[in-house]
Amino acid sequence: MRLPPFSVCVYCGSRAGNDPDYLDAARDTGKLIAREGWRLVYGAGDVGLMGAVAQAATDAGAPAMGIIPTHLLDREAPSGVFGDRIITETMHERKKVMFMNADAVIVLPGGAGSLDEFFEVLTWAQLDLHAKPIILLNVNGYWNPLLALLDHVINQGFADASMRALFQSVDTIGEITAAIGAKS
Repeated sequence: MRLPPFSVCVYCGSRAGNDPDYLDAARDTGKLIAREGWRLVYGAGDVGLMGAVAQAATDAGAPAMGIIPTHLLDREAPSGVFGDRIITETMHERKKVMFMNADAVIVLPGGAGSLDEFFEVLTWAQLDLHAKPIILLNVNGYWNPLLALLDHVINQGFADASMRALFQSVDTIGEITAAIGAKS
């Protein structure tokens, strides 16, 4: 039996955001996944940064697994299907299936959903439930306020300083492979 390739779950916005560099970073992340021979695991949408990552990855030859709950089919995946698609009943099930099928996580700019996904995998790492690499792609400092908040949480005694070692923040696409390799 052949094992699936190293799989990278990408959490990101279902919108493109206001900075065109976010879309460029999403496309470059998809191309990187293909170039490294990895499989993309993503939210199965064809919109925003999510669609850009999936389009670029699959156009460059990467296998993809998209996971989407039934209530988002019309909103996030009206036409495009990139790779295999798994339809779940709930958002909780979607996140579980995405994470279970990934060897590493990359978080691109996004909104509340991306923050939810990041905090969930960070919490699980903090509780020693996994040791998968978690990478924040800090495009043009997008995640700087989040990093400051996490430092504040640590400084106020609600987390140990070791929490910062559970993920890496990188500024460029070129740093992703090394960050994943250092942790895996």
